[in-house]
Amino acid sequence: MQNIIEQIDQVAKTYPDRICYDYLGSTHTYQELKTKSDALSNYLKQTLPKEGPVIVYGGQKFDVLVTFLAVVKAGHAYIPVDVNSSLDRLKVIAEIAKPAACLALETLPEIDLDLLVMEQAALKAQMNNTKAVADVSTYVSNQDIFYIIFTSGTTGQPKGVQISHDNLLSFITWMNQTFPKAFSQTSLSQAPYSFDLSVMDLYPTLVNGGKLAVLPKDVTANFKDLFSWLPQLKLNTWVSTPSFADICLINPDFNAQKLPDLNYFLFCGEELTHATAQKLKTRFPSAKIYNTYGPTEATVAVTQVEITQDILDAYPRLPIGICKDDAQIVLLDDDGKDVALGQTGEIVIVGGGVSKGYLNNPLKTRQTFLTYQGRPAYKTGDLGRFDAKGQLLYAGRKDFQIKLHGYRIELEDVDQCLSRVSFVNKAAAVPKYDQNHKVSQLIAYVKAENHHFTSNFQLTQAIKQELKAVMMPYMMPNRFVYVDELPLTPNGKVNRKLLLKEVNGDA
Repeated sequence: MQNIIEQIDQVAKTYPDRICYDYLGSTHTYQELKTKSDALSNYLKQTLPKEGPVIVYGGQKFDVLVTFLAVVKAGHAYIPVDVNSSLDRLKVIAEIAKPAACLALETLPEIDLDLLVMEQAALKAQMNNTKAVADVSTYVSNQDIFYIIFTSGTTGQPKGVQISHDNLLSFITWMNQTFPKAFSQTSLSQAPYSFDLSVMDLYPTLVNGGKLAVLPKDVTANFKDLFSWLPQLKLNTWVSTPSFADICLINPDFNAQKLPDLNYFLFCGEELTHATAQKLKTRFPSAKIYNTYGPTEATVAVTQVEITQDILDAYPRLPIGICKDDAQIVLLDDDGKDVALGQTGEIVIVGGGVSKGYLNNPLKTRQTFLTYQGRPAYKTGDLGRFDAKGQLLYAGRKDFQIKLHGYRIELEDVDQCLSRVSFVNKAAAVPKYDQNHKVSQLIAYVKAENHHFTSNFQLTQAIKQELKAVMMPYMMPNRFVYVDELPLTPNGKVNRKLLLKEVNGDA
């Protein structure tokens, strides 16, 4: 099958003047993307050592995308590091990755990375060498590593997930087959490039000759700017976390009348709640809404399901769908044995887009990557079960399970129940530990909405009354904390770790 970069090059040859990138009205064509990435790739081949990945430091500007493609055309993998990353994170990534260079599209912080650093001015000058022609023979291909995304890491030490050209090709092929019309027009590009959700809009759009409409962080962080820009983007396809959609749903103008071209919603990165999906279905009755699932280690996503009204009526907690054709999902118990149909087990992804492992981290790779019936596989740490219709049902994280008074409770299950309460906009449950590190209380952080109560006590009693209909008594939170907003990670997910720290201190 054709190389991914050659597919993007072909769009430039066929439709050179087509817009590929729209950054708040500043537009760039496919010809510009090809010409600039060809030129920079030639320079990189002459300047860089032949081995080693390359850090690309920057935000969501066009030159960052150019640099990604240039690095891959020069035969290297790129490591996206967002401009909002901390100094410590940048330094740790450099220490782990041992990169050939750091290409800085923004001003680097005052830090000694002990490696070759190419600054913005020099890189932009090389991009403007319009006579350069790329050497297709050096393009990353087959099992070569295409990009490396560093996850947060549960212990604070990030892990570099290596995604090969063929891993990415598997994902793009599945996206094209599953959503054949979604990425040939205008796609929302909101997630930072250091978050693998960005890959869901980036490469499917580029290989299909579509346009990426960028919403940078400084716009999404400003409510007024966000809703000023959204209608101007004329989006056809929406890609984001559910949390970002929840932010947009606060505004009643986030609807089909104001955004008439919006036909597809694709969600990944965290669980899509029933409440969020139902609101979207009401606001955008003609749009198709898809729930997808997959970890970074299996290349963005491996399952999908369209959230129709029938699905909403049948499932209080939404399914995460059916696996793509070139992969397989198996559910294993603690002994590594397949569980019976309907039973809960750890979700293990086999084949397809499964990574070769973590960069320069053989210990962590051995712990979570394995071979299953001769194919590469990844133990996700997520729990799930299959229903009679073959839908995969997410049952939370193994590490988000707690025991309270002898009962095993899944924190995300509590979140789901809370999200079904009419007075709750968004919620997250966290445990409080005693001095023996046993769970003593379950605390719910709640962003409330649509209520007339004059005290938090009255609001709490009303929420508990509704919860009685959807959750077991032992799951009922002991305490409710009301907040204006739940904290989010840089990737737009609810920051449960921060809430845990607030409840339990640094212990």
